[in-house]
Amino acid sequence: MIVTVTANPAIDRLLTLDEPLVRGVVGRTGAPVDQPGGKGVNVARVVAAAGHEVAAIFPAPAHDSFVTAVEATGLAHVAVPTRSRVRVNLTLAEADGTTTKLNAPGAELSADELDRLTRSIVESSAGAAWVVLSGSLPPGVPDDWYAVLTRTLRAGGARVAVDASGAPLLATLGAASGAPDLVKPNAHEVVELVGGDADAIEADPALAAETAQRVRREFGPAAVLLTLGASGAVLATADGSWFAASPPIVPVSTVGAGDSSLAGYLLAEVDGLDAPGCLSTAVRHGSAAAALAGSTPPGPSDVAALAAVSVTHVQHPSHHNQKDGHVITHHG
Repeated sequence: MIVTVTANPAIDRLLTLDEPLVRGVVGRTGAPVDQPGGKGVNVARVVAAAGHEVAAIFPAPAHDSFVTAVEATGLAHVAVPTRSRVRVNLTLAEADGTTTKLNAPGAELSADELDRLTRSIVESSAGAAWVVLSGSLPPGVPDDWYAVLTRTLRAGGARVAVDASGAPLLATLGAASGAPDLVKPNAHEVVELVGGDADAIEADPALAAETAQRVRREFGPAAVLLTLGASGAVLATADGSWFAASPPIVPVSTVGAGDSSLAGYLLAEVDGLDAPGCLSTAVRHGSAAAALAGSTPPGPSDVAALAAVSVTHVQHPSHHNQKDGHVITHHG
């Protein structure tokens, strides 16, 4: 089973724009579409769509519209009761695929609410293959909460994947108690860790691979899945680095694409695929998500409709002894 944790869930409200967004003028939109969101919920919906066992854990009042929306999807979940309503995030989608996202900060969690959430995560993760800690932390949650959870969950036998940014990611990777098994930064988030230029990293697979390996060496995660937007992604492990380019799509919305990439990686890993297979599956899921509206999770048919993905074993400055140019094509 895969367990996902969303400490700061949200209703993702999508508005499609008839014309390009212009500040200061009146625009027209299509009818709003609300979906339950937050990075962990997005991951869980993709895993569930693939037919794998999953449980999404999040804080929310019992009768909140967010809980109702999750129940409507049929997603297995644990809603830890809180006093405050779940936030609403706004996504503005233009016809050419340009996406503007406006995220609210989320409701503050009291010490008691955070304690109940933590205990629920630990109890629900017993026997889980992976636990995903992803997304921002709401007010009231300390920056090192993911780090503390990572130590506890790994001691209980689960592998931990972290998809976060800023102070929570830095605290998790800087913890003396040990790094998570997998981290999934994007180019902008990896720059926060080790410096560099995000645009250059997205444009250069060799530079991206070296940057991902630097994160692995300096901070200790077993694997780094570095997503590169429309370019694809790289995967860095102790065995080497690989790059997979995104298959051609017509982009509709990038919301949740990174979450779908992480879900694809975990699905492949649980199914026993090797590193190139996990990377290929991650990229195909992320691309499939970007071709769908809002944060709609891609299903197996969406992924299967994409072209095959070629995975290249990347040579970079720190690993001159690796063989370069080994290309593997993945159709599944």
